[in-house]
Amino acid sequence: MAEKIIMKTPLVEMDGDEMTRIIWKMIKDILIYPYIDLKSEYYDLGLEHRNATKDQVTIDSAEATKRLGVAVKCATITPNAARVKEYNLDEMWKSPNGTIRAILDGTVFRKPILVNGITPYIPTWTKPITIARHAYGDIYKNTELKAEKGSKAEIVITDKDGKETRALIHDFKNSDGIVQGVHNLDSSIGSFARACFNYALDAKEDLWFASKDTISKTYDHRFKDIFAEIYEREYKAKFEEAGIEYFYTLIDDVVARVIRSEGGFIWACKNYDGDVMSDMLATAFGSLGLMTSVLVSPDGVYEYEAAHGTVTRHYYNYLKGEKTSTNPIATIFAWSGALRKRGELDGIAELCSFADKLEKASVQTMEDGIMDKNLAAMSKLPEKRVVDTETFLKEIAVRLDVLITE
Repeated sequence: MAEKIIMKTPLVEMDGDEMTRIIWKMIKDILIYPYIDLKSEYYDLGLEHRNATKDQVTIDSAEATKRLGVAVKCATITPNAARVKEYNLDEMWKSPNGTIRAILDGTVFRKPILVNGITPYIPTWTKPITIARHAYGDIYKNTELKAEKGSKAEIVITDKDGKETRALIHDFKNSDGIVQGVHNLDSSIGSFARACFNYALDAKEDLWFASKDTISKTYDHRFKDIFAEIYEREYKAKFEEAGIEYFYTLIDDVVARVIRSEGGFIWACKNYDGDVMSDMLATAFGSLGLMTSVLVSPDGVYEYEAAHGTVTRHYYNYLKGEKTSTNPIATIFAWSGALRKRGELDGIAELCSFADKLEKASVQTMEDGIMDKNLAAMSKLPEKRVVDTETFLKEIAVRLDVLITE
C-alpha cells in the first residue's frame, strides 16, 4: 500500500441520519482512511444532536463551510409530525439543507452518474444533464391563508416612508378560497445567476435558463432580466471565449427541448422547477442513488452531498441485525467531489487523482455486474451479482487498489 495522501486544509464533515449514517462510516473505513490522512472538521447533524443543540450545530457547520471552503454532507432527516414523536423532538426542526443553503446563499447543482448497462429512459440522452436549482424563495418561503366567502385579498407594499401600494388579488364574493404570497430578492437571483454562469464556465457546458415571463410579467420577468443583465455585463465575453452558449426560453419550451436533446448542458431552474425536475431527471437517468449534488455559493464555497434521503426502511432492517443492500454510490461521489475540490484549492494533485480513481473504481464495479438490489433491478447487464453494502464497498476497494498501483 502506498503512503497515505496528506491533506493541508481540513474539509467540513457533516454526519447524518439512519442508513446513510451507517454507510458514511463504512465509506470512510473502507475507501477513505486506508488511502488518505483525512483532515476534517466534524459536525454531527444527526437528528438527535440537532435537537440537543437546538439546531445550532447546523448553523455552525454552515459557518465552518464558509470559513474552510469545502464540505461533505451525509443525508439527514427533515422531521415531520411523525418524526417529532418518533425521536421525541423539542420541535419540528427545519430542513438542514435549507438552512445551509440560506447561509451559503448557494445554488444546488445535480448531475446524473452514467453507467453502462443502466440506460436512460430517454434514448437520446447520451450525456448527463445538470440541474441548477435556485435555493431561495418562491413557495419555500411562502405565506398562505384560507379566504372565506365574502372576503377580499390584496397585495400591500408599504415603502420606507409608509406609503402603501395596493393590488387586488381576488374578491372571494362567491366562494371560499386560498391565497398564497411568494417573494424573491434581486440579490439572491443575482447570486443564482453568477453561480450558474461560473459553473458553466468551469464545466465548459452550455447554460439554459427558463421561466414563465410571458404570464408572470413582473416576478418571472425579473429573473429573466437579472440573468440577461449579468450575462451581458460580466460573462458574455467569457462564454464566447470558452465556446459555450447562454440560452433563455420559456419553461414549457425548454422541457420539450430537454426531451429532444442529447444532454451535455446545465439547466438552470427556479426553486420549485428545480425541485421537481431534478427528481424527474434522476429517475429518467437511473435513480437518485446515481445523482451527484453540490451546493455552490457565488463566492466559491462548495458543499457536496448525496441527492437522496436517509433510506429509512433499510435502516430499520439494519437495526434488526439484517445485512442491507443499499446503493452507496451518490454518497461515495459526495466524498470524491469534496476531496477533489479540496485538492484543487490546496494544489494537491494526488488528492484530485485519488478522487478520479475512486469514481472510476465505483463505476467499474457496477459495470462488472456487482451492485446492490436497486441498481441490479435497473441494470440490463446479462451477468449480475447482488451484494450487501459492505461487500459492494470492498469490491470497489479492490478495483481502487489496482488503479492506484497502475
